[in-house]
Amino acid sequence: MKLPIIRISKEFNFDMAHALLGYDGLCKNIHGHSYTLVVTVKGSPINDDTSPKNGMLIDFKDLKNIIKQQIISRFDHALLLNSKTPRDLVEIMMKNYDKIVLLDYQPTTENLIADLADQIKSLLPENLVLYGLLLRETQTSYAEWFAEDQ
Repeated sequence: MKLPIIRISKEFNFDMAHALLGYDGLCKNIHGHSYTLVVTVKGSPINDDTSPKNGMLIDFKDLKNIIKQQIISRFDHALLLNSKTPRDLVEIMMKNYDKIVLLDYQPTTENLIADLADQIKSLLPENLVLYGLLLRETQTSYAEWFAEDQ
């Protein structure tokens, strides 16, 4: 029997702030969002009667642990800033706030989802492929990333 290709998804929620350096609107100011990240992986279910994970692509708990430990823990309740933000301003903020993440790109949803895709791909077991991501910044605004588009 040919093993089917299946996609499974897991949803994660976290809060994060950012400011868009040089932006010509309100988002140049520090502001936050309640983000939702949906991670979709694909592969064939494990076909091994001796495995406790028989019939699964990956245990949802294992996928949750990978994403929470490596991704969500870094960004939840963090302030993301472009590394080109004036150094004196960053230093003042770092003296007063614990979780500032400097990025080599503008911290837009579009850039963030591409970065997350690269990170997540490297964290997955070999039998899985990252199929897609959805990163919701607000209830009505989100970005999507699909492996097939790359």
